[in-house]
Amino acid sequence: MSDRHILRRIRGTDTADGAGVKLKRIIGQPGLDMLDPFLLLDEFRSDSADDYLAGFPEHPHRGFETVTYMLAGHMQHGDNHGNRGDLRPGSVQWMTAGRGILHSEMPQQENGLMWGFQLWVNLPAADKMIAPRYQDIDPERIPTVQPAAGVTAKVIAGTLAGATGPVEGIATAPIYLDLALEPGARVAIPLPPEHNAFAYVFDGAEAEVGEQVLARSELAVLSQGDTVTIAGRDAPARVLLVAGQPLKEPVARYGPFVMNTTEQIHEAIADFRAGKF
Repeated sequence: MSDRHILRRIRGTDTADGAGVKLKRIIGQPGLDMLDPFLLLDEFRSDSADDYLAGFPEHPHRGFETVTYMLAGHMQHGDNHGNRGDLRPGSVQWMTAGRGILHSEMPQQENGLMWGFQLWVNLPAADKMIAPRYQDIDPERIPTVQPAAGVTAKVIAGTLAGATGPVEGIATAPIYLDLALEPGARVAIPLPPEHNAFAYVFDGAEAEVGEQVLARSELAVLSQGDTVTIAGRDAPARVLLVAGQPLKEPVARYGPFVMNTTEQIHEAIADFRAGKF
């Protein structure tokens, strides 16, 4: 077996999106434009309503998938086809935008902590114009396992320690794990050797990833290999570990549209303006 190590470290940049929601952008910024097939990773975390109350009013997507993982707070999803869904603590929504959708995510609280992640995952060229679909996953459906002493893992996508996450039918065969580590705990996580992968420390002071220390709010781009070793240090920590099959296809991006060519971007803009989403 070959153990993955840290190739690059990235710290998020403070920005705002939607109608002014303050967040930290980790993937999709100058330091890390993308990590095929991952196009964007945002962490939103604030207990000030002014930072999140305006939410994400109706906006379009085409050609990729959005993954929302809520840690704290309550948001409501809605779209132009009448679909509605609640995003509450521990829940996940894996939305495949496909050929086009208009959707919104709006806070359902006026105070308290709002905390979570949004990940964008590219779609292969053959799937960019498929019909939109959702996988709305309540926290009770996400299995929790203990792959090693002092380590607890929520398996959102992929398989670990005999448990398989509820996310299904995704072209990039993703692994999405939320790992909680006690001080000094250590675990070796198997990963498909062809997948690109990253680890992000989102709680606690630091963790070890591939025998190297990774600080809170740092993302590690991992080398190739079939395992990654993650360990706690002097205090408890939580780490997102995400991996996916790279598509190795051309990427043309314009805001909420991700296609393979500039011509397809122009078509997406025209379709959106014509009300075809």
